[in-house]
Amino acid sequence: MRPMTRWAMTGALLTTAVAGPLSMPAHSAPAAAPASLYAPSALVMTTGHGEKAATTAPERAVTVNCAYATSGTHPDPRQACADLERANGDLDRLATLRGNDAGQLCTREYRPIVVTVQGVWRGTRINYEHTFANPCIKETQGAAAFAF
Repeated sequence: MRPMTRWAMTGALLTTAVAGPLSMPAHSAPAAAPASLYAPSALVMTTGHGEKAATTAPERAVTVNCAYATSGTHPDPRQACADLERANGDLDRLATLRGNDAGQLCTREYRPIVVTVQGVWRGTRINYEHTFANPCIKETQGAAAFAF
């Protein structure tokens, strides 16, 4: 091979090796999921007859998702999310939000019912438990979020 041809071949191979990958489309990493405009707000609520959640078997459990669109297995997820918004996520306040505005009278029997709420509210982890004296008090004093 002539020296000039050898230099030409070496130059062509070098150019291809360096510029070749630059001329091809780059494979990008998979795009990350877009960040949500809303902090997550998804809760699981349970209820059961007993004084403490640790010793009570849940009799009913519902879910509430209050992020962008309300959803869940709660009988009225929109009202539950509205109650949570009104209480600003303060579940102690939620337990007495309604008071007894309906004027319904409850017996003074002691048949405790415990409500638990676990999950995330506006990006903050929640683990809450409240015991009502009986189901009537839970329905009349507790917010609609607890009516399930």
